[in-house]
Amino acid sequence: MASNTVIRLKNVDIYQQKHLVLSNVNLEIGNGEFIYLIGQSGSGKSSLLKIIYGELHIADGEGLVAGFDLKKLKENDVPFLRRKLGIVFQDFHLLNDRTVEKNLEFALKATGWTDKTLIQNKMVDVLEKVGLRSKLHKMPHELSGGEQQRIVIARALLNEPEIILADEPTGNLDPATSEEIILLLRDIAASGTAVMMATHDYQIIRNMPARIIRTADGALHDNVSI
Repeated sequence: MASNTVIRLKNVDIYQQKHLVLSNVNLEIGNGEFIYLIGQSGSGKSSLLKIIYGELHIADGEGLVAGFDLKKLKENDVPFLRRKLGIVFQDFHLLNDRTVEKNLEFALKATGWTDKTLIQNKMVDVLEKVGLRSKLHKMPHELSGGEQQRIVIARALLNEPEIILADEPTGNLDPATSEEIILLLRDIAASGTAVMMATHDYQIIRNMPARIIRTADGALHDNVSI
């Protein structure tokens, strides 16, 4: 895989259990790209994301993600693959009984960080990137929805991922806050980390156009328009 390619899927068939969801998927994503992933519910968007982060296995075809060969991926390899990925969900998935600091610390320790100084420096670094350094000691319920999603994005940046997979990250946010989150994700892409964002919000796409891939009729369609 070329050094500037983060994801390459070639002639991949994607199954959920024994049901073929997407066939003959071909996709290439490079460093720093920002991509929208669209498609109706049940069309295969989530299945595609699950292939990329190792929850589903490739049955046919070839797949490389952040240097990992998906065809040869063993269960023990999945945590190491996911350290190369940042995953952002619609539901914030923050630990509500812990401060922002403890949420980020938990994620770092879970991925093998042990040095207290390095942990502290990294937490401050990612919070600065999302504009929330002052929120280190806040509880999640003390933050707005947009601030919570920024914390989730900060958490996704902790291990300097090669790509962020954002699954409906603005689904629970108002339009103005949604736009702020997209601008943040686009800034992250501009710094070299690829971002693939699944969304149903076509207004956002019209306001801030980028490459679009669509799942429909059992296939992946690249560079589509809406």
